[in-house]
Amino acid sequence: MATSSERPILSGATAGAADIAVGGGLGAGTEPTAVKARGFWEQAWRRFRRDRVALVGGVAIIVMILVAFVGTPIANHLLGRTAYSLNTNAQGFEPALPWTHAPTAAGNCCTLYVLGTSDTAGHDELLGMMAGAQISFEVAILATIFGVAMGVLLGMIAGFYGGAVDMFVSRATELVMALPLLLFAIAFSFTVGQRLNAYTFFGLFSPGVVTLVIVISVFSWFYPARIIRAQVLSLREKEFVEAAKMVGASNRRILRSHLLPHLTGTIIVYSTLLVATNILFEAGLSFLGVGIPQGEPSWGNLINEAVNYYISIPWLMVWPGLGILFATLAFNLLGDGLRDALDPRGTF
Repeated sequence: MATSSERPILSGATAGAADIAVGGGLGAGTEPTAVKARGFWEQAWRRFRRDRVALVGGVAIIVMILVAFVGTPIANHLLGRTAYSLNTNAQGFEPALPWTHAPTAAGNCCTLYVLGTSDTAGHDELLGMMAGAQISFEVAILATIFGVAMGVLLGMIAGFYGGAVDMFVSRATELVMALPLLLFAIAFSFTVGQRLNAYTFFGLFSPGVVTLVIVISVFSWFYPARIIRAQVLSLREKEFVEAAKMVGASNRRILRSHLLPHLTGTIIVYSTLLVATNILFEAGLSFLGVGIPQGEPSWGNLINEAVNYYISIPWLMVWPGLGILFATLAFNLLGDGLRDALDPRGTF
């Protein structure tokens, strides 16, 4: 006869249900709560939104893009001028100071220059900053898209096929890495660049944007190519690739449908960080006079013009410098946050 201290022997299914009921604090007849499965992107978003610094960087990027592409035409309409407009009434021996009221170009009184003028010709510094942001984002984003797309394509082909294809792509990568980028950009700007500056695609881009996009794209594909090649060399030996080959999937389908989704996180993170680098590169080339042509409202051109007044009006160098600083910092913060969020080994 069993005593009260002895536990009755139950079947496996009954014992498991009893353990769940006791351990989970549920009643004897209550079903356990189902756990919702979360996909990779949902988990990445949950990790990303807890990173306040990365969120601030993302919001700052959205605000700057809206100011550059939406705020610039609105400001031009409200102020009645553009970044290219001259104002003889605001001209002087030195650029006008911030918050200066001056008669308009038509002689009416009065128009406000919030950040003053960028030179003695009466160009509005604020409108130049906003138009310069538009040019910088156009160059940086387009060059990143083309450069990363070229690098991802060559890296996937080299890593997947190997052999002679891998050797050709690897040698081409090493050759491009050995070329002096700055010297090539200067030579390209003074030769072919003079003709390419005229291509604005019906006024959609400013002169010089197409030239810089080509130059930066040609010299920015090799880093993503090397990164993607290394990952594909590892992924092509995985079981899901072997299974796709066994069911008759073509190489193009394997690259597009099986390997590319595994590379999305790396592509997004690297592209975000590369945009910041391209913004700095565009500003540097324009400052040296081999990027956006002089007279165009680029951040680099604004700094180049402000050098002439760095003693008497030093803040003319501060405004475009702050624009470059905030833009690159925001993209770097966003890239760091995306890297941590898309890392599957991160804490959940």
